[in-house]
Amino acid sequence: MSSDPTVVLAHGAWADGSSWSKVIDQLEQTGVRVLAASLPLTTLAGDTEALDRALEHVGGPVVLVGHAYAGGVLGGVTAPNVKALVYVAALAPDEGETVGDVFGRGTPHPQAPALAPDSHGLIWLPDEAFAAAFAPNATAEEQVRLRALQRPISGACITVPVNRPRWRGVPSWYLVTEQDRMIPAENQRFMAERMGAEIRVHDVDHTPSVTAPGVVSDLLREVVAKVKANQA
Repeated sequence: MSSDPTVVLAHGAWADGSSWSKVIDQLEQTGVRVLAASLPLTTLAGDTEALDRALEHVGGPVVLVGHAYAGGVLGGVTAPNVKALVYVAALAPDEGETVGDVFGRGTPHPQAPALAPDSHGLIWLPDEAFAAAFAPNATAEEQVRLRALQRPISGACITVPVNRPRWRGVPSWYLVTEQDRMIPAENQRFMAERMGAEIRVHDVDHTPSVTAPGVVSDLLREVVAKVKANQA
């Protein structure tokens, strides 16, 4: 088994692993092994278990990456092979907080969508929100694809207080997205600074894996190189 780190990517709400496709291509082209984990988005515990199973499958050292909601999932993993955490416009609740607590912190962007569960307790992103807030810098075709592939998130994922988060003991990086209309940059900076993360700030929207994949890939290659150097 290679000792080189594998980058494990965790998608957020209203997305699936395909949202990382451009980042996967760029990393693989430079020799970085990648796995996009699939989260069921049904309960926070279930998502954490699914991600831990993916980490067990990888086996070797991991740079674990989460977008948006997945930041809350990253905080709960227990797999010992996680060597670094990377938050991409991601939510980082502290002990006793819920994902919803940190998502709702501060003043929302004027174009942020109104969200409410349906009769099954599932929260869907309104169709128009993909262009207005989720990925405004994406092409029209990409926005249509994101809408068509969206997966709703259960309210049960965002209402459960978390335990002591993993970022308290693992080196962490945070990519702040200045144009974000879903999680305002001010809120992201608050979480990143509280984490003690290494912060990178870019003038991109909420979903840079689609709209600015080079920004994400460059950061991940930087983190992979640091993990490798620390293991040498």
